Amino acid sequence: MASTNRFDAIVIGSGVSGGFAAKELTEKGLRVLMLDRGVMVEHGEGYAYDGKPAFEVPARNMMPEPLIDSDYFIARHGYIAPSNQRFYNNDRLNPYAYDEGSKFYWIRPGAVGGKSLIWGRWTFRWSPQDFEANQRDGIDGDWPIRYDDVAPWYSYVEKYIGVSGSRENLPYLPDSEFQPPMPMNAAEKWLKQRLETEFPGRKLIHTRLSNITEDKPEQNRTKCQYRNQCSNGCSFGAYFSTQAVTLPAARATGRLTLQSDAVVTNLEYDAARKRVTGVRYVDANTGQAQVVNADMVFLCASAMGSVQIMMNSRDPATGRSHFDSSGTLGRYVMDHIFRVGASGEIPGMTDLIEYGRRPGGVYVPRFRNLRDGEDVGFKRGYGYQGSARREPAAPVGFGASMKQGMRAYGPWKFSMGAFGECLPYKDNRVTLDTAKVDRFGMPLMRFDVRFRENELKMMADARVQGEAMLKAAGLRNVTSSEGEHVPGDAIHEMGGARMGRDPRASVLNGWSQAHDATNLYVTDGAQMASVSCVNPSLTFMALTARATDHAVRALKQA
Repeated sequence: MASTNRFDAIVIGSGVSGGFAAKELTEKGLRVLMLDRGVMVEHGEGYAYDGKPAFEVPARNMMPEPLIDSDYFIARHGYIAPSNQRFYNNDRLNPYAYDEGSKFYWIRPGAVGGKSLIWGRWTFRWSPQDFEANQRDGIDGDWPIRYDDVAPWYSYVEKYIGVSGSRENLPYLPDSEFQPPMPMNAAEKWLKQRLETEFPGRKLIHTRLSNITEDKPEQNRTKCQYRNQCSNGCSFGAYFSTQAVTLPAARATGRLTLQSDAVVTNLEYDAARKRVTGVRYVDANTGQAQVVNADMVFLCASAMGSVQIMMNSRDPATGRSHFDSSGTLGRYVMDHIFRVGASGEIPGMTDLIEYGRRPGGVYVPRFRNLRDGEDVGFKRGYGYQGSARREPAAPVGFGASMKQGMRAYGPWKFSMGAFGECLPYKDNRVTLDTAKVDRFGMPLMRFDVRFRENELKMMADARVQGEAMLKAAGLRNVTSSEGEHVPGDAIHEMGGARMGRDPRASVLNGWSQAHDATNLYVTDGAQMASVSCVNPSLTFMALTARATDHAVRALKQA
């Protein structure tokens, strides 16, 4: 097994966190090795179906059922299509212990760029209330930081990546450094006025997206073209991804080495010095293992991927992880709960259609438990993501009359889905099944994570309130639905290596730095002590930028 020592820092993972870590560290003068378990996808040339209509994509962009059953069965619940299949994990080749523990959908990327290639791009700041929530509710695991610690880093990241949205001055959903928002269509404007009149204090606002509405020529990025094909990759660079933004910046320094198909199995550790000394990875193509050394490691392999690596970095004598002196590694795993929706028809405006295909929509921010003493039967809250649209008329009859009818449009429809916050529970955990290993010798992950009474009550309320709002606003044929709630389904899994003030009750400190290794930083979703009810990727990037600043300053002072 070869060993090299050529780098100042190693970044494991290349998603929104890993890409940002590589950019920041190289721009600060460090020689960086980035390792990613996925295949290489280059910006532009790696997007095989960018701009292609469905009839130019295999199977008209519908995943064949036999292929789903054999190779992509976790992602059968949505998201994956032939046009982006290369970006996703092959569940047959890279399994987890799905049949053990509780039901969990671990939907993973399979390419360099990670989830930055497949994310929904909804981009929100967390509020001061979100960072104070655990303490306020008397729930174990107060954040060691507050909003003011992260606010300047939010601004730094937002200005760099580009976020479109509108200033609303809502204390529970802080504004970002915005480019102009993507305009609401006529039906959404109509709904906004009526909903906000019927429900004072509730808002319907523009989506906040990492799709830019103004060019960023310094990054060779062109504003969104309103194709709504983001999931296929965007050669314009109109949405933030590692490929389009942070990877070119890191490469431009001349200090980045990128290794794809590199499956990290564990971190090498010096117990006497309490430091990580290197990273062991296996070449996915040759099966050859290698250890590479560096002065520091940024672990950004996605929340559960990072936890798996940390748990598999074990003391041979005890079998216990080097990074679990607190006994909390693998615990407090969370995800957003969703699969509740409400929809209806908007009357009138049948002389109007929407120009282009906007990749966003509108947002109804959280309105529950925002005031002291409010009691709605559950803790925390939820928001709604939705949009209005007109679809071509359904085919009726045969021949010329059917063709003529399909040139028309049906009524305006509006639909929205709720995303709610999951509380941190100690026994929501992941473990390693050391008796079952993958093709690289890595023990499989077992999930024992479930939503509890609080989350289910929250979703019941979201369904009632969603239906009530649409009916009161004047929509017709309003219906609501609630599906099965499975952790992992939202692809917002967080926790497992949470940050905290007390090393006896947390894995990381307030700088995303491991209590048990001063040169290890974990800056993806694993570090989160709670999950808010809004999308988390912007917070991951802000905490990553903050952590790299701390790490480099500490390195220079050593």
